[in-house]
Amino acid sequence: MTSRKPEELVTSFFANLARGDVDAALADTAENIVYTNVSLPTVRGKARFAPLMRLLNGRHIAFDAQLLAISADDQGVVLTERYDELRIGPLRMQFWVCGRNEVRDGQIVVWRDYFDFFNCTKGLVRGLAALVFPRLLPPLPDALSRMDLDRPGTNRLETNPAPQN
Repeated sequence: MTSRKPEELVTSFFANLARGDVDAALADTAENIVYTNVSLPTVRGKARFAPLMRLLNGRHIAFDAQLLAISADDQGVVLTERYDELRIGPLRMQFWVCGRNEVRDGQIVVWRDYFDFFNCTKGLVRGLAALVFPRLLPPLPDALSRMDLDRPGTNRLETNPAPQN
């Protein structure tokens, strides 16, 4: 359990996945986590979720993301808009994702992602073209894999206090 704000916990979760630190990411999830990529089968429970996360961060497959926006309510619901990058060997595929995480008692209990198959297909085509012409697919500018969560001021999405009037 943790005393972090839900949006900090979710940011850390994605950053740990992006760095390949699956154990640290899994530590932020509940035993009864529900993971859904809308239109794909739902995965229920950490016993099924953990192997999937290890597969997506394995020897030949890797994950990274760029957070475009993140917000949370006082009920622990965290919304993210991001670009995800899946790497399969030399192939990099980037696509837009909108996600909803629910945090209870300091752990992620729901992770639901929404994406567009057409956008994923475009990401695949760009990724294939970039195998021949690498300039067609630049790296994610603010990739979570490069974010230093332990150094304040290095995360452009850090919550800044509202100006006092």
